[in-house]
Amino acid sequence: MSEQMHPAAPHHLPFFVPGPDGSDGLMIVMAIFLIAVVLWVGTLYWKLHSLPERMAHKSQKLQFEIVAVLGLISLFTHMHIFWIAGLLLAMIDLPDFSTPLRSMAGSVERIADATPQTPQSASEAEPTGNSGTKNASNEGVQGHA
Repeated sequence: MSEQMHPAAPHHLPFFVPGPDGSDGLMIVMAIFLIAVVLWVGTLYWKLHSLPERMAHKSQKLQFEIVAVLGLISLFTHMHIFWIAGLLLAMIDLPDFSTPLRSMAGSVERIADATPQTPQSASEAEPTGNSGTKNASNEGVQGHA
């Protein structure tokens, strides 16, 4: 009589229905999928967040440190304006003023360290030929180095 009260269970249950022992295969698959998606989205977020820093580092920008600091500030304060400023700064090529100024300073330093030459006597300054007269080619040229 107890068999008539319980309807017969189907022989094949769909995969999403838990088994009689309580194991739920779909829940395990979805838990693994959820963990994988959370890790993937986190990795995508970190790659996107470090985009300005990687751009500035790849192109050897002078303002690399500033871009990196702006990225850290935006990460800790959750203010996106710092990230946008870092991205714009990573895209802009700032002119290099320090290299030409260092070159000029080095040249001036070499000039200052050079020993001054002694002035030549008047007879050595004027070119003379075999007869002791001035060279004709130098008479028309005046004031040229």
